Amino acid sequence: MTDPAYYAPLAQAAEAAGYTSMTVADSLIYPEESDSTYPYTDTGDREFLQGKDFVETMVLCAHLFAVTTTLRLTPFVLKLPVRPPVLVAKQASSLAYLSGGRLGLGVGLSPWPDDFKALGVPWERRGKRMDECMDILTGLTSGEFFGYEGEFFQIERMQQRPAAPSPIPLLVGGHADAALRRAVRKGNGWMHAGGDGEELDRLLKRLAEIREEEGDDRHDFEVHVISYDAYTPDGIKRLEDKGVTDCIVGFRVPYIKGPDPEPLETKVANLEKYAESVIAQVNG
Repeated sequence: MTDPAYYAPLAQAAEAAGYTSMTVADSLIYPEESDSTYPYTDTGDREFLQGKDFVETMVLCAHLFAVTTTLRLTPFVLKLPVRPPVLVAKQASSLAYLSGGRLGLGVGLSPWPDDFKALGVPWERRGKRMDECMDILTGLTSGEFFGYEGEFFQIERMQQRPAAPSPIPLLVGGHADAALRRAVRKGNGWMHAGGDGEELDRLLKRLAEIREEEGDDRHDFEVHVISYDAYTPDGIKRLEDKGVTDCIVGFRVPYIKGPDPEPLETKVANLEKYAESVIAQVNG
């Protein structure tokens, strides 16, 4: 939620400083009138989004991959069930191929009924639609022939090439129990959207319980969280001990109304300061 002209230099600065990845937001529309609320702020206010510039997520990923060489990009999160899954699979496998496998695809349910209405997709049974979309993404991005027969999607056997050079991780966002279980059953990881430390501990405990219930002992299952613990080396160690694999960090409060007043130079300096004080210390 900053000047889109900053995205490329920020990605390059993050890569140079030693960050492993950069999250990419997804916002499709901002309705002039809506009674929807935002689930991840205390007030539910969504006016902070008004007037903000959002480059379409997959387009922005292509742009940022072209100006970086090692940085992974993680949509956080792509509103999947409002999109045609065959098209998303083609976009994702193309991005993964062109970037040498640097896409980690965060996916989730849009919290806005407005998105579903604008794109002509029913709001009802969106969770089931999401499950089918994930099945189709997993099947088609393999590069092999794949067909599907579901409640919402029926796909004759087809193939999409080029395939991703390696399986694209599907990282599920959301705090509901259904989202946690979906991350384990259908995905390759979970993405936390923020909140206080006690709530994060509850979510991590519940995620571990679901993994045990489902018999999931994958060592490469990813857990991405937003936590104040991520801002010190000792805090990083505490998060690691809780099963966290990735920390999402930022250096300003994004939920402000109006344009971001912070200049690019300050943003780069903050990236570099964190890299020196935390990343370098954690990596030894």
